[in-house]
Amino acid sequence: MDTLDLLVHPVRLRIVHAMSGGRVRTTSDLCGAMPDVPKTTVYRHVGLLAEAGVLEVAGEQRVHGAVERRYRLQRARAVIDRETAASMTLDDHRRTFAAAMATLLAEFNTYLDQGHADPTADSVGYIQVPLWLSQDELAELIDEIRTALVAKRDNRATPDRRPYLASPILFPLVEPGRGRQAEDLQRDHEHA
Repeated sequence: MDTLDLLVHPVRLRIVHAMSGGRVRTTSDLCGAMPDVPKTTVYRHVGLLAEAGVLEVAGEQRVHGAVERRYRLQRARAVIDRETAASMTLDDHRRTFAAAMATLLAEFNTYLDQGHADPTADSVGYIQVPLWLSQDELAELIDEIRTALVAKRDNRATPDRRPYLASPILFPLVEPGRGRQAEDLQRDHEHA
């Protein structure tokens, strides 16, 4: 299974999220983190991720006569690289976006279903802001977002840290230079 097919699945994406921060977890731990997913499904997807090298066995122990494995995420194997992204078809992008949105919805519902969820206190945010940007401004914004996220990406799980899911989504609402609105704005700008 190629990286794209492997990672573009809501349950596998959730497993990758749950393993972030350098955490070492058992499949049983993952089942507890995803109570809405059947245990057999979690076990099957952990097996696929381990077989592909996205998860590595960090240790084993006997529990009630069975071997329980503890897994660690191999983050470098859990990304869709630029080359793969550049080769994606429009249908691949549609499928990837749908999986990302399904994952986001499942993660948010799992958060809300906790007895102690408090979106205000937890600084939950999900605003959408249309931005008018030149290509240079867009590149600058992407660089700023990337820099901010990368600066925190390697944070390890510690008692004073809580995992947050950041899911920046950026796409054009109107293709630049096309559509009546863009033409009218360009004309107004030139006559100003």
